[in-house]
Amino acid sequence: MTMYNPFFALLVAILIAVVLLVLFWPQRGLVARWRQSRHMTRRVLIEDALKHIYKCEVGGQAPTLASIAGTLNVNLNQTAELVAEMEADGLVHTERGEISLTDTGREAALHIIRAHRLWERYLSEETGLNEQDWHERAEQWEHSISPEDANALSAQLGHPNYDPHGDPIPSARGEIRAHGGQPLSRMDAGSVARIVHLEDEPEVVYAQLLAEGLHLGEIVRVTEVSSDRVRFWTNGSEHLVAPIVAANISVVPLERMETVAEEVGDSIPLSILKPGEAAEVITISPSSRGAERRRFLDLGILPGTKITAEFESPSGNPVAYKVRGAVIALREGQAENIKVKRLESKS
Repeated sequence: MTMYNPFFALLVAILIAVVLLVLFWPQRGLVARWRQSRHMTRRVLIEDALKHIYKCEVGGQAPTLASIAGTLNVNLNQTAELVAEMEADGLVHTERGEISLTDTGREAALHIIRAHRLWERYLSEETGLNEQDWHERAEQWEHSISPEDANALSAQLGHPNYDPHGDPIPSARGEIRAHGGQPLSRMDAGSVARIVHLEDEPEVVYAQLLAEGLHLGEIVRVTEVSSDRVRFWTNGSEHLVAPIVAANISVVPLERMETVAEEVGDSIPLSILKPGEAAEVITISPSSRGAERRRFLDLGILPGTKITAEFESPSGNPVAYKVRGAVIALREGQAENIKVKRLESKS
C-alpha cells in the first residue's frame, strides 16, 4: 500500500500552480501573449490592406481581392474574410466587387503612411542604417506608433513634408503636399530637371538607383530618350538606364540657364582636388545627412564658399582643407559629398 507523501503532493501542487501562472498570467502569460500576437498580426494585415487600397485609389487603380492578397502574401479566402471584417468595422465599402475606403478607413490609411514615412525620415537623419534597409525597418515600426507619438516624432524632425525618397508625408490632418514631379522617362532630350522623388519599390529597381548614386535634389541634363534607354548627366557623370528604371525617377523641369548647365557639367567632388588647388562649393550632396550634414553647415561649407586643399596625410586619407580661415580634416567619403567647381589659380 502506497503511503501518502504530503511533501510530494505539495510539490505537485506548486508545479501545477506555476504552470497555470505561466499559461494564464494576465498580459504576460503565454495565452495572453498568443492572443496579443494574433491580434497584432490581424491588425497589421488590416493596416497593410488599408495602405494598399489607398495607394491604388491615388494611383487610379482598382484594388481587388487578388491585389490585396498579393500584397499581404495570404490566400484569397483569408483576404475575403479580412475585407469582410474591415467592412464590418466601417473601414471599407464593397459594392459589386469594388472595394473602396470609407472616410474612417482613409484616415487610418493616412496614419499608417504618415508613420511609415516619418520613420524613414528618422532612419535617414538620425541613424547610420543603410538606405536599402530604411523601408523594411519602417514597415515594422509603422504599426506600433499612435497618432500622438507620430506628432511627437514629426516635431522632433522639424515637421518635414517629404520622406528621404521624396514621398509626401501626410500632415496630422491628412493634408499632402505632392512633389509635382514627372517620370524622367517622359522628359525630352536636351531638357534639364531636378530630382524630387526616387521610388523605393520594387527593391530591385531601387537598388539600381542607389547603384547609380542618385539622390534627391540633384540636377540632371537629359541627352537621349528612346524606347531602349535614357541617358543623362548629373554631378559630372553620365548615366545610362532602362526606361523602366528612369520611370522610377521623378523630376521637375528647370529653365535652361547657363548657371544650371554649369552646375550639371562642371561640378566635381571635393575629394578630387589636389593640394594647392582651390574650388567653390556648389552644393552638399543629398546623400550627406544627419550629424555629418550639420557639421558641414557649422563649418560654413555653403554654396559659394571657397575651399583650398592644403595637404594630405601620409596615407592620403584624410586630407586637410582650408575653409573660411580654418584648416579642417575630411575623410575621402566626406569630401565626396561636397560638390565644388574648380577655381583657376592666379599665377
